[in-house]
Amino acid sequence: MLGAALMSEVSGMVQGHRDGHGFVQRDDGEADIYLSPQEMRAVLHRDRIRVRVIRYDRKGRPEGRVLEIIERKKAPIIGRLLHESGIWLVAPEDKRYGQDIMIPKNGIATATVGQVVAVELTEPPSMHSQPLGRVTEVLGEIDDPGMEIEIAVRKYEVPHRFSAETMAQTAKLPDKLRSVDKKNRVDLTDVALVTIDGEDARDFDDAVYCEPATLGRSSEEGQLDGWRLLVAIADVSHYVKPSEPLDDDAYERATSVYFPRRVIPMLPEKLSNGLCSLNPHEDRLAMVCDMLVDAAGEIHAYQFFPAVINSQARLTYNEVAAVLTNTRGPEAHKRSELVPHLLHLHEVYRALLKARAARGAVDFETVETQIVCDDVGRIEKIVPRTRNDAHRLIEEAMLAANVCSADFIEGSKHPSLYRVHEGPTPEKKLTLQTYLRALGLGLSIGDDPKPAEFQAIAQATKDRPDATQIHSMLLRAMQQAIYTPLNSGHFGLAYEAYTHFTSPIRRYPDLLVHRVIKSLLSGKRYHLQVTELATSAVHSRKPRPTMASKAAALAQLNAPAKVPTAEALAWEAAGAHCSANERRADEASRDVEAWLKCKFMREHLGEEFGGSVTAVTTFGLFVTLDELFVEGLVHITELGGEYFRFDEARQELRGERTGVRYVVGTRVRVQVSRVDLDGRRIDFRLVGEAGIGAGMRSGRDKAAASVVEELKGVQNVDREHKRATKKAALPRAGKKPKVPALESRTDTAPGVAVRAKREPK
Repeated sequence: MLGAALMSEVSGMVQGHRDGHGFVQRDDGEADIYLSPQEMRAVLHRDRIRVRVIRYDRKGRPEGRVLEIIERKKAPIIGRLLHESGIWLVAPEDKRYGQDIMIPKNGIATATVGQVVAVELTEPPSMHSQPLGRVTEVLGEIDDPGMEIEIAVRKYEVPHRFSAETMAQTAKLPDKLRSVDKKNRVDLTDVALVTIDGEDARDFDDAVYCEPATLGRSSEEGQLDGWRLLVAIADVSHYVKPSEPLDDDAYERATSVYFPRRVIPMLPEKLSNGLCSLNPHEDRLAMVCDMLVDAAGEIHAYQFFPAVINSQARLTYNEVAAVLTNTRGPEAHKRSELVPHLLHLHEVYRALLKARAARGAVDFETVETQIVCDDVGRIEKIVPRTRNDAHRLIEEAMLAANVCSADFIEGSKHPSLYRVHEGPTPEKKLTLQTYLRALGLGLSIGDDPKPAEFQAIAQATKDRPDATQIHSMLLRAMQQAIYTPLNSGHFGLAYEAYTHFTSPIRRYPDLLVHRVIKSLLSGKRYHLQVTELATSAVHSRKPRPTMASKAAALAQLNAPAKVPTAEALAWEAAGAHCSANERRADEASRDVEAWLKCKFMREHLGEEFGGSVTAVTTFGLFVTLDELFVEGLVHITELGGEYFRFDEARQELRGERTGVRYVVGTRVRVQVSRVDLDGRRIDFRLVGEAGIGAGMRSGRDKAAASVVEELKGVQNVDREHKRATKKAALPRAGKKPKVPALESRTDTAPGVAVRAKREPK
């Protein structure tokens, strides 16, 4: 069914493509509309426009013609200043803009050729002319330390400067806890709460404590034993009040953004690393989730309350893991007074793990990497980030607190933001079913998939050679998690209700959840008010309809008409805003990492590495190197002199002549052939035989190959004999003879974009 009738008019946001064409992401969330390179000449990436659907291609995809530009982004465009044939221009760093910006001579400010600058448009593009602009900021030289981050925060419009009003309000905050702040709070300063984080963590927003507890008596089994688990979370809501400058800036950012060696925090440092950080041996305000957990890992009871805590230690994951592994080792001896509490935490973790397995929550063990930079910001190495029991212990404790907060809010019928993760869409479900059927595993998912089905497949295939490929397809079948006031559960974690409560220092939805819980504890109702400034930052595009939203819409057809209240709209807007800014932060972080990896790989041009195929597409293979953990593209033209067909059901490329197959997980050896820093592109070339079945040639092919090799050997012997004969005939004195040049060999690379086509429209 077509998403829009021929000649119908729709509005949406332009998404440019580095190849010159573009798409209109429709406001109603329906199928994107293609814009030809000619139509893109009059618009820019991220313009909001109105288009008319003028035709459909043979696959039923709509193509549009631009009718009107509704809104043009005022954010500056980042690029490098160039001077060509007497003309000043800026080449946008984001190639999706597709056009260079002309700069009048009096508009270059203090910039010099090659510098990175921010440009403000003075005249928009048209069908017959390029856009004009002027330089508003000079960022510096392209190779300056940290330039990749300066570019990313502007490219993705990440707010990186707090307003003057926010800084003034922050300056008035106390430097330490006052006695007035401790009123009406439970004093937990004598409880051995500890923080457990990574070695490089600077803000500590959660502390944990556990002790054995008796939960009551059972008529069949007698006394029930379990644990009392306390999760204390920094009480940011005590300092950040609604509609104040601090709150406005926090809402606009919605999340902290993490780059290698730098963080763009949601809150000023005085709060994020000071007053709200649960630093060791300092009194801090916290919201506490106090839980009773039984032996099966089920939460028997819970309560929330504001408290004053004093963290007994700042522990790291590696330190705790060492203690749990050897309770008589040096780490345990150093923290001897905390060892019993850490062991209790490990016990409750194992119980919670049982409950996770019983729920059928999806749990993939994926390899995460960490970029280690030197003092000037260049990559020194990329190392795998290993997860130990300490990581999992904290994760399970946080999940438990988040589930309790969702249950508390839902039971109180109070509006809030839930963390929703829905099951596969019908399209993704069908793709996965087809793929599993093609593999002949004897395992599949039903028409109404459950998390346990995904987990069962993951467990059954974890030891197979193609486990990486299968788990990748399972992950790809799931939808992206979002923030929304409409609770439809968390598919991956197998929870009926789930929210974020545990990181209010770095996530705005958690701060809202704290405010709601505090209001409920005081018998009041929290009324969300989105300021005019914040409303303007809300992503204008509606999300694509999910299964839950479709079901809700269907139910409303038979229900009396109900106009959403202003507060309901505010919660919906807040959810859309926080979800969009979470994606923005992820994109900015990935962009910086891609930049750093490209600079890193320029030092390895021509070198050979072993690697594994991590994705298969119609245009080639994405390969991740074993030693460097860097991904690049082997274009399909580099796979040999035969035709390769892409099998979507099996997610593989297969050679029609030899039958060689490339799937996720295939081992290959590649050479780094090209690195494009501006395009964030790394190209590889296959070295030697590769692919499944590469050595399974017919006897005729092997015989032919043997004859060819024998002929080459004869030719080499003959060539050496002639060269020796000529050398013997040369005169011993006189004019120096001309030495014949060695045959040159030029390796050319296709220069195909590594990222641009990874998710083709």
